[in-house]
Amino acid sequence: MKDMWDYLEWLERRGELIRVEEELSPELEIPAFLRKAMYGKKGAVLFERVKGYPEWRIAGNLFTSVETVREALGVAKLEEIGERPLKLLESIPLGLSDKLSSLGKLKEISNYLPKIVRKAEFTRNVIEEEPLDFIPAFKTWPKDASHYLTYPLVCFSDPRGVNSISVYRVMLLDGERGVVHWQVHKRGSQAWQDYLERNDGKMPVAIAIGSDIGTLLTAVSPVPYPMDKLLFPGFVRGRGLELYRLPNGVLVPANAEAVIEGYVDVTELREEGPFGDHFGFYDRPSERNELYPVFHAQRLYYRDDPIYYGSVVGKPPLEDAVIGKAIERIFLPLMRMVLPEVVDVNFPEYGVFQGVAIVSIKKRYPGQGKKVLNALWGTGQMALTKVIIVVSEDINPHDINQVIWAVASFVNPERDVLIIPNAHTDALDPAVPNPPLGSKLGIDATRKLPLEMNGRTVEEVEEDPRVVERLEELFRKYLGG
Repeated sequence: MKDMWDYLEWLERRGELIRVEEELSPELEIPAFLRKAMYGKKGAVLFERVKGYPEWRIAGNLFTSVETVREALGVAKLEEIGERPLKLLESIPLGLSDKLSSLGKLKEISNYLPKIVRKAEFTRNVIEEEPLDFIPAFKTWPKDASHYLTYPLVCFSDPRGVNSISVYRVMLLDGERGVVHWQVHKRGSQAWQDYLERNDGKMPVAIAIGSDIGTLLTAVSPVPYPMDKLLFPGFVRGRGLELYRLPNGVLVPANAEAVIEGYVDVTELREEGPFGDHFGFYDRPSERNELYPVFHAQRLYYRDDPIYYGSVVGKPPLEDAVIGKAIERIFLPLMRMVLPEVVDVNFPEYGVFQGVAIVSIKKRYPGQGKKVLNALWGTGQMALTKVIIVVSEDINPHDINQVIWAVASFVNPERDVLIIPNAHTDALDPAVPNPPLGSKLGIDATRKLPLEMNGRTVEEVEEDPRVVERLEELFRKYLGG
């Protein structure tokens, strides 16, 4: 699917798109409708008339379900996407025979590479006078500090030339300025710090609105640095992303609905929030004495009849829960590359992604559960996960009752519970007194080996197979199986 229009048409053919003809406001009304639709699993929504913004339509709830996202991306399972970059590593030739045999793979991988184009639909129209006032940004919750861009594709490159496309909420101050909420561990903050240390006063930045579903998903994905994040959409989409270079040098998706060109003044910081976030609470960075950089919008480009895409958050499960589950599946192969013993992972939707993770492993030696806990906390986005439970491979991490049984049966708290104080956590965590500094909880719920039990062994009950065989016919007659 080449852009968001294609995706919306595809959803409508599947009966997963609601068209709302009545005029609604992006201030509270459209967000409330989107939440109601998502909680009821009613599909995506296209608002045909937007109060105060006659030039726009608004789309929401594009990530209707994990199954819909999988089919839209054209894969049998989402794990296939995570396997694509691993094939790139496998294709690096080590010898002459390897070089000859890898030519076909290298050609295949070239299909994933981005391509810079000279034309883009969004360049048809340009606004330079207070461009942010033209955008139908949401006020999602009554006590939000302002209108927010809630799914902006923030594009930039760091001083090393590594490109990024990421989603950071942007609080609009006026028609020309917004505050970018990139937390300290995010790529944007790292790039900003690099510019600051080099005494570079302005960091070129662009904000794209809307794109194809694969690029939208990439923007919130924890792509490991220093992989160029504009490369990753090719793996997700199955073909390279077309990019357009703005006058300020920033590369943006050519299929965007609109693009805001501007810069971040690296020395200008402002308070941001409150904002009702995905935990279901108001996040108030000012109470933590956190300040964030100001984005200065210089001009807005937009295509004819543009569609604004905004996501809404709140208590789960909303659209971000679907996004989190899709990312879980895509990045499982990459997690296995770092930790080969990992069998499966589950980020429960009510765990708000960074709150709780359950990981099953193929256990071979004593202490391996704690080894995995520590390794995960030191790996990328997993460093923000507050609670991790590790279980053995025979436990399905997606079956919460099985996980509870494993915790009840295999956990001796004195031995198997690990608490890490004064650790970096998600700044949005409402339970932490001084975010982003909090604590972590690890539970090793794997089956224990004799050495971990001081030689004690426990035996699980099992049916006598001869008795089961004798009763098979009665099972079928009276129990249906």
